[in-house]
Amino acid sequence: MNSGFYKDLDTNFEEALKMSAQEFSHQELLEMLQNGNIPQKQLAAMRLDKINNQTDADILISNLTGCDGKIREAVALRINNFLREQPDSIKFFNQAEVFANATIDINANICRLIVDSVAVLKQDKEFTKVYLERILSIIDDAFLELGKIAFRDKKYVINKQLFKLYWCLESLRFFVDDIEEEKLLSILERSAEEKEYTIREKAAQIIVLTPFEDLKNRLKNDENYYVRAVFKF
Repeated sequence: MNSGFYKDLDTNFEEALKMSAQEFSHQELLEMLQNGNIPQKQLAAMRLDKINNQTDADILISNLTGCDGKIREAVALRINNFLREQPDSIKFFNQAEVFANATIDINANICRLIVDSVAVLKQDKEFTKVYLERILSIIDDAFLELGKIAFRDKKYVINKQLFKLYWCLESLRFFVDDIEEEKLLSILERSAEEKEYTIREKAAQIIVLTPFEDLKNRLKNDENYYVRAVFKF
């Protein structure tokens, strides 16, 4: 790794340290979220203490995808905090497609925070409609790609699709009653056949909430303990 990397790391750390001792107005924090560098945006996300309107929420959400992971994680955490601590702000976090894309972020911590946030946002029916359309599309694409993968393909190619599927299934636990039964059954049947046990485990966590007795009986006798254990509690 070149010396420039370490120099940038030192510079960012020093800047973050210096900024942590400063006070910023609400407007200054929003300005940093729009135009700042990595440490500025990260700090601004964590320091933002309220969402006043749609513009505030849009600026925060604009940093949830397509930027450095440190920023994305800080923003995901702050959004989750706002939804839990400032219920009136829920109406401002209505960008369902952005939340759907963030559900499959490469950082599992972000995925977890987003799924937890979506469990709150689902009370908005329009959000649910748009979010589910995107999530179901991602699931279909993941199954399609998994079906194309040959034995010689590198493991990371497979894992990328399994990762997407895992987090989409994690989010679907909150939408069992919002998905057409035939579509849900199709997803769960395909997931129950997956060799990777974590996918079968996620499918089982949804199946226990459904009337699909054949699938329940199949996974109750799964070869993997963690899959079977879902039905014991």
